[in-house]
Amino acid sequence: MSLSLSIFVVDPEVTRAVVGSRDVRVRRAIGGRFKQEMAQDDDYFASEIEAGAPTRYEALTAVVDGGPFNETHTFQYGYAYRMICAFHGRRQWGNSYSPFKFAWLGHVDEALRSLGITAVQVSEFGYGLPAPLPRTDLPGHGVWSPADCATALTQFEAVTEAQLATLDDDVREAVEECAGWLHAARASEGRGVVGFMS
Repeated sequence: MSLSLSIFVVDPEVTRAVVGSRDVRVRRAIGGRFKQEMAQDDDYFASEIEAGAPTRYEALTAVVDGGPFNETHTFQYGYAYRMICAFHGRRQWGNSYSPFKFAWLGHVDEALRSLGITAVQVSEFGYGLPAPLPRTDLPGHGVWSPADCATALTQFEAVTEAQLATLDDDVREAVEECAGWLHAARASEGRGVVGFMS
């Protein structure tokens, strides 16, 4: 199965604070900005919705309200949380992480470690959602805190061109894409990197 990453430079504390906030204004603002995208997603997941899954807006409402959650169709809450991150953050675009096989993340993590970059791992973006959101396999979710991003960027800046040259071209491109995310996080105080694997 082919996967992809959606990466956002965002303050993870801000996005987590939306979960369970019951903030109607934020929910309406997010729903308004992503109205067309939500309609397209509902069309894509029409059979799941017919089988009892919430619509994307219903899922967004549950996430903002802190529940209740339909434990049979938890994927919708992950995608709703991704909209919250998109609303509050900046999407990062690139070519290295779409599409890919799950093992690819391990290869990139191995390359990062070989360069001495140990503060972050791309495989973290395959973990679960923040509490109290229910567990779901997809989308996966992970966070690089602002502090982790700062440490990782310092580690990356110590990497030499000779070290980078030892990597395969596609792995090097993926590592440099990670560095781009780290630079974007440093450019916005208090922001880290939040990723979703789907």
